[in-house]
Amino acid sequence: MVTMLLVVPLIILVLVLLLLNVQIHKKVDTFNTLNERVNGLNVLQQFMDTLSEDSSINEKLANINDIIIGKYNIKYSTIVVFDGADYVVRASNVDRKHWDTLRTLQSEQVFKDSIQNAIPKYITVDNESEKLAYQKTEFGRAKCAIFFPLYVDNVYIGYWIIEGSKPHEFDKVDTTILEVVRNNIVTMLKTVQNQSTIENIVRDDLYSGLKSAEYLYGEGKKIIDQHTTSAICIFKVVNLPDINKDISRKTGDMLVTKISEFMKNNLGKDYIFVRYMGPKFAIVFSGANPNGVQSFMEDMKKQMEAISVPAQEDYYDKLSAGGTPRSSLPEITVSPTIRIGIANYYKGTQLDGAFKKLEQFIDSNNAANITVL
Repeated sequence: MVTMLLVVPLIILVLVLLLLNVQIHKKVDTFNTLNERVNGLNVLQQFMDTLSEDSSINEKLANINDIIIGKYNIKYSTIVVFDGADYVVRASNVDRKHWDTLRTLQSEQVFKDSIQNAIPKYITVDNESEKLAYQKTEFGRAKCAIFFPLYVDNVYIGYWIIEGSKPHEFDKVDTTILEVVRNNIVTMLKTVQNQSTIENIVRDDLYSGLKSAEYLYGEGKKIIDQHTTSAICIFKVVNLPDINKDISRKTGDMLVTKISEFMKNNLGKDYIFVRYMGPKFAIVFSGANPNGVQSFMEDMKKQMEAISVPAQEDYYDKLSAGGTPRSSLPEITVSPTIRIGIANYYKGTQLDGAFKKLEQFIDSNNAANITVL
């Protein structure tokens, strides 16, 4: 009887402890889940901070890769993206001598099901003497790997692969968390796609020797946004289309060359000068006030309109073809007619929108004087 009296309280105590233990485990699980979410948000915030940096696409992706390596204690991490022609290693902490192998993993049989079904693939060796299926000349660097195919709008664009230096190192890794990271990588790639496109389509204009307008929205914007406000300017050679048509195309091209050379020689090194489109040129006076720029451009307008270019040989060839002897043709010259508009640009606002508004004004206004919007 006494034994029963002692056992019953002990059983009750054990049950109470078990109940408390279950509740504690639930709280720990809840905390861990919440902590993972917080950590995930922190990592995402670091990704977003990286995106806002004034750096190239490759630098941004390299920084994102470094964040992944540091936050998740991963030995090796590599991001490979198809650029429309080839698979390119966009970010990796693996020695470059292995990059040729890493950028051809889409051809490896072991990863083809992963790509086809859009699911991660985990591979590992059982002992140090073995090598992974995709390794060619390397043996000791990686002993396990998880391959994550990357898709944007259901289109396969490349992959992210993480590698460990020990066999079975990733056996207990929660791939759910890593898939969240994978999704963040895809988001980053989508976000930087426009910047990448802009960086790739910038061209040097043949006749002016200037960058194309796309330069303003990529590399140029890094310089512009070092200042809170800047003056932006578009000037248009109004009579260039008529010179191309009525005189000759080579004469118009020579006029563009002369105007470009003149303006380049008179602009400060911190100012950005591009051929905007056709007869239009754009200048960003970084950190300058529009009123001060107006005075400067009034002087430039007078000097540009004083430029005189002789008609080029294709003009005389055209007339000679009609039967008129070259020796009897008078020598002619052309000079530009310039129209100018200036506006203020504020850092953080849409630069392309500001230029578009200025361009519309230039195209619709016939004023000879310089206008500040």
